[in-house]
Amino acid sequence: MYEKFGQFIDGKWQKSQNNETYEVINPATEEILGHASKACREDVEKALLSSESGFKKWKNTTPWERSKVLRRIADKIREKKDILAKWMTLEVGKPLVEGVGEAGGAADIFEWNSEETKRIYGQTVESRFSDTRVHVYYQPVGVVAALVPWNFPLILASRKISTALAAGCSVICKPDVITPGTVMELVDICKECGVPDGVVNLLSGDPPSISEQLLESNIVKKVSITGSTRVGKLILKKAADKVQRVTMELSGHSPFIVFEDCNIEKVADMAIAAKFRNNGQVCISPNRFYIQESKKDEFVNKFIEKTKKLKIGNGMEQDVQLGPITTLKRLGEIEELVEITKKEGAKVLIGGKRPSGFNKGYFYEPTVFDDVDDNFTIMKTEPFGPLVPILSFKSFDEVVERANNNDLGLCSYIYTNSMEKAHKASELMETGCVAVNTPTVAIAEAPFGGIKQTGYGREGGSMAIKDYLNIKYTHLGLKT
Repeated sequence: MYEKFGQFIDGKWQKSQNNETYEVINPATEEILGHASKACREDVEKALLSSESGFKKWKNTTPWERSKVLRRIADKIREKKDILAKWMTLEVGKPLVEGVGEAGGAADIFEWNSEETKRIYGQTVESRFSDTRVHVYYQPVGVVAALVPWNFPLILASRKISTALAAGCSVICKPDVITPGTVMELVDICKECGVPDGVVNLLSGDPPSISEQLLESNIVKKVSITGSTRVGKLILKKAADKVQRVTMELSGHSPFIVFEDCNIEKVADMAIAAKFRNNGQVCISPNRFYIQESKKDEFVNKFIEKTKKLKIGNGMEQDVQLGPITTLKRLGEIEELVEITKKEGAKVLIGGKRPSGFNKGYFYEPTVFDDVDDNFTIMKTEPFGPLVPILSFKSFDEVVERANNNDLGLCSYIYTNSMEKAHKASELMETGCVAVNTPTVAIAEAPFGGIKQTGYGREGGSMAIKDYLNIKYTHLGLKT
């Protein structure tokens, strides 16, 4: 499957210098999908030089020309949505319908940034002196290293690549070894749609060694990473040595707060949609469910009733809603967390094991816990899987305090028919994103990112492009 790709350097697909490859596994069947090219140090160096050359060309390409290229990419992604969805199903395990949805979201991101590149506004400030003028304008930061995780490879690569291109930067994209094909297909689309040679490069292979070499280089001026808090801290320390700008979207542990004044039937549907997308392997997945006491039993019953109807299986099959966990390692970590949660005193209401009827594949049942306390491990450790701990609360102030008692601050979910509670809760949540009465958070036109140990910087919306631009101020005397 990976023969037509490889390393993408200076506008060409090529084998690595030492011809090494690595296996990519289908999580639904445990079969080898193929062997992807594994970059060596010489490949990384070539990509760095290519991106340096590409930046010199692209930064001098007018915004309207950059816009046309980005819009063509958006259109081509929509045209190839089924191909891209198949890549994601085979590599990540998510159902085809989710892959199609992700392709649509990626296209929206490229379309949004195709317009943003025309709207990089400078500023004229009234000078205190009659014979001078004060001008503020923006310039592309330079070569960007885009470090992309495996759970949403197309969306997350699109956020980084499209924003860099919109700003006038060149980019070196490093996909995860779990999902190289999805990102390779996207980069091939960039080439097809007229991105000049050297402006977009791709390095596939060992993430730590590639990342380390990129961050050691004086050529890379900015790093954009989506990943775990642990990895983000390592990247940040490395970037500090070169004073490289960093955008980080790291781990999440989102609270899901349900007040007693809302429609529990509708909220249960939204909870299913938010929690089980990509089988819970989502940074904004709700992981701590706080239900007001008077409605807890009703919510639990509705949620379990709907969870039982979810179809588990290979995402290539029709009507499947829950695919496998993406890696064997991740499956083992989920099983371990379930056992820890049970030992700490939680009661399993549904799930808690691998489903029957599957001889192969990294499948795990959606699992709901009751009798959970705030000090349990699952309330502090991001599950990154289909695990649902349910707790109750009495008052508004109590639940806000408990929900905010976490080092991570990516997203919060609030459900209420009281405008007062909705406004107050959303303002008080210590997270970068808040969803009120909706399961939808990440959209192209809104800034996405977190606070506390979830990182800083934003992707999406009109603010994201600023992270890829340098601010320059000129104090201009009118005469000598």
